[in-house]
Amino acid sequence: MSAVEYLRVSDLHAFYGESHILHGMDLVVNKGECVSLLGRNGAGRTTTMRAIMGLTGRRTGSIMINGNQTINMAPHKIAQLGVGYCPEERGIYSSLSCEENLLMPPRVGSGGMSLDEIYAMFPNLYERRNSQGTRMSGGEQQMLAMARILRTGAKLLLLDEISEGLAPVIVQRLAEIIRALKEKGFTILLVEQNFRFAAPLADRMYVVEHGQVAMEIAQHELDSKREYLHEFLGV
Repeated sequence: MSAVEYLRVSDLHAFYGESHILHGMDLVVNKGECVSLLGRNGAGRTTTMRAIMGLTGRRTGSIMINGNQTINMAPHKIAQLGVGYCPEERGIYSSLSCEENLLMPPRVGSGGMSLDEIYAMFPNLYERRNSQGTRMSGGEQQMLAMARILRTGAKLLLLDEISEGLAPVIVQRLAEIIRALKEKGFTILLVEQNFRFAAPLADRMYVVEHGQVAMEIAQHELDSKREYLHEFLGV
């Protein structure tokens, strides 16, 4: 069966004011794939995510999402195409309970997970459902940020540095959740500094340098490219 493209970014340039951050990004994520963007800090990985969501300044090039050209679309319109963005800063409302945070975002498409399905996937959140946002641990807040976009009906998940600063047992749980989401047919673009977390999950990896793709690596090529990755990423 041939792969179905869900996201295609072509010759993408993005700017913050006068700063030219992305210099012709090209990447493809097929339906049901998990693809990771690897690279050093400042390489342009987070800006790529933000540009896909329409959250940078000026953008040129092409961003096709499920057959729709979105380069000139507003962020809320992009979300309505079924794109869920989990930013590094998480954006948990501290004055709301865990469950109130979960119920905040509007539905953008059909097929969003029910609260029961989310609590089955994230038992920690069920236990903390009445806890205030700020009283949750970093790992619980990260799970909440991910769970929140699953309720909306999003099918393409943009996950930015979800493992950063978390205990190994939580990172392992997040890896299990990503595998479960892939089995459910979600399409995932993962920005990660943690190579050991990202590598086993990703079908393919793009190494990003100076706002463009320096190399594409398939899962089966990892061993042969390890020396390059070690030199490039220090992994």
